[in-house]
Amino acid sequence: MAAPAPRLISVFSSPQELAASLAQLVVQQAASCLADAGARFMLGLSGGSLVSMLARELPAAAAPAGPASLARWTLGFCDERLVPFEHAESTYGLYRTHLLSKLPIFDSQVITINPELPVEEAAEDYAKKLRQAFQGDSIPVFDLLILGVGPDGHTCSLFPDHPLLQEREKIVAPISDSPKPPPQRVTLTLPVLNAARTVIFVATGEGKAAILKRILEDKENPLPAALVQPSTGKLRWFLDEAAARLLTVPFEKHSTL
Repeated sequence: MAAPAPRLISVFSSPQELAASLAQLVVQQAASCLADAGARFMLGLSGGSLVSMLARELPAAAAPAGPASLARWTLGFCDERLVPFEHAESTYGLYRTHLLSKLPIFDSQVITINPELPVEEAAEDYAKKLRQAFQGDSIPVFDLLILGVGPDGHTCSLFPDHPLLQEREKIVAPISDSPKPPPQRVTLTLPVLNAARTVIFVATGEGKAAILKRILEDKENPLPAALVQPSTGKLRWFLDEAAARLLTVPFEKHSTL
């Protein structure tokens, strides 16, 4: 098996500069994918602070491509809380309100869970929807996954020492005992994360500095985020200076000044 692609760590002077660069990267990835006639841009989104970042920067960044390009985007979610879409904890609900309302993207382009199902059935239903969207792929291959990092090193709803870290068969898994509320969620599994063409982690703030040092520099006891190693794709990290302040590994420093 080929070694995973090397990671590229980019550090920005502020969360605002990071967000602007993230939006540009999304648009560039989309343009590259859509250069092939008939292709679609398959994007996986995570929640948390990423919602406000993308809501602030992506509409303007994507506007020059025009509605015809955005009509070829398909959006999914890297994990989701099993709550109604109107609930404050719904990742899709937050994106629908803050980002999708600003973009010419239709409901039919967005792959969501069915929050009315029990968690096991919701995971199976979401997996079925993904297989339909990624026709021919036994494991969905996203063009771009945007991931966050929790203060314990979790990503998606894959938590430290949880049995789901060993899941190799399912592409979507239910979780009923999330250490972080709400307890019931569905999540993409590591095989899907590691099949993506590009994965980008985003983390900001001094509160993430210690856990990022462990994720990026401790090889002995890998945390969930460190297990994301795309087999043939690219791995990138977008950090602000506060989050990167403890790192001793090489990184690229970016500034628009």
